[in-house]
Amino acid sequence: MSSLSVYHVSSPDLPNKVLTHFEDIAATLAEQGIAIERWPHATRIEPGASQEQVLAACQAQLDPLMSQRGHTSLEVLSRKGSYADIDGSLPEEQRLDDDAALLLLAGRGLLYLHIDDYVYGLVCERHELVSLPAGTAHWFDMGEQPELVAIRLFGGKTATQAAKITGDAIASVFPRLDD
Repeated sequence: MSSLSVYHVSSPDLPNKVLTHFEDIAATLAEQGIAIERWPHATRIEPGASQEQVLAACQAQLDPLMSQRGHTSLEVLSRKGSYADIDGSLPEEQRLDDDAALLLLAGRGLLYLHIDDYVYGLVCERHELVSLPAGTAHWFDMGEQPELVAIRLFGGKTATQAAKITGDAIASVFPRLDD
């Protein structure tokens, strides 16, 4: 089940509110210019699947989505195993030059959004599509034992061109997905 925890930046250990109803989550995020919606996908995709397998399973649905929203590139995150085996570094806050989206096809992840003096911790579940406007400060935590398949969609740039690390250490003080 999805949840949204809203924190003041000065109190990363204690959320101001926690929401678990999808409609409440969507309304709260919409106030900040963030959209979340259900994106059902019939084909089951297993965490750890290759990029080719993931794209073959959902390309017919992805193409119109990308076209409608102006996304021109994507990055597949398909992980299963120990975080240390995959990438031992902690998530870092970043901003994107263009609009972006995160689509969860399997598993779950924790997307943090840093907007003004607040941090929104969104536990994303399978079949959720989160759209971020350009410039939104955020980081994504897959947990210590990631088991997920996600696709990040980008505007005019590729994943490596789009992300700019902010240099703010804020991601290190908020709870991890497995905490």
